[in-house]
Amino acid sequence: MTAERATDPLAQDFVRFAVDAGVLRFGEFKTKAGRASPYFFNAGLFDDGAKLGALGSFYARRLLASGIAFDMLFGPAYKGITLVAALAIELARLGRNVPFAYNRKEAKDHGEGGTLVGAPVRGRVLIVDDVISAGTSVRESIALIEAAGATPCGVALALDRQEKATEDGRDLPYSAVQYVTREWALPVCAVAGLDDLLQYLAPDPALQARAAAVQAYRDRYGV
Repeated sequence: MTAERATDPLAQDFVRFAVDAGVLRFGEFKTKAGRASPYFFNAGLFDDGAKLGALGSFYARRLLASGIAFDMLFGPAYKGITLVAALAIELARLGRNVPFAYNRKEAKDHGEGGTLVGAPVRGRVLIVDDVISAGTSVRESIALIEAAGATPCGVALALDRQEKATEDGRDLPYSAVQYVTREWALPVCAVAGLDDLLQYLAPDPALQARAAAVQAYRDRYGV
């Protein structure tokens, strides 16, 4: 018999916040892998100052508790740009002022030029993103960080979907997050995961249908 997973208060607070903010929604959605998902997480809907400030607080608390050592932050374009800024502001408020940078999708041929914006990329660099679906943004971020002569040291996420990655239309036996930890030996800290979402849904009778659909998805695609 599998032991019941302990409740993570920070994760539960985050899931509740994401649902209340309309960022985490339930219904029928198609994922990048082509799966029919009963939920959808869209970090682009953290779209005002209060929501973004609260999000930065969740990231900061999870990151500081993780023990990951870092010298600066990096946000991959486009969603990572606002996320990395929000996290940097909250860390400074908590007494840990660190530089941050992000990238452009296209290099400028005027002004300072190049694809990197913000502080010089150096030392141990933490990548800040919303979710990892295929690992593409992490792969590109690692290449940019290493090209600048710095060292990628970890990844901070809002949500770990905890589902199988895909390659050429087939399911792989590991998730995108697990791929990052295996392929690049980088620690990943997520504010919450799919298991936390299920724990949030389970006690509420009004959400039983949602819980059943999410559990079925977890049973089919989870890792």
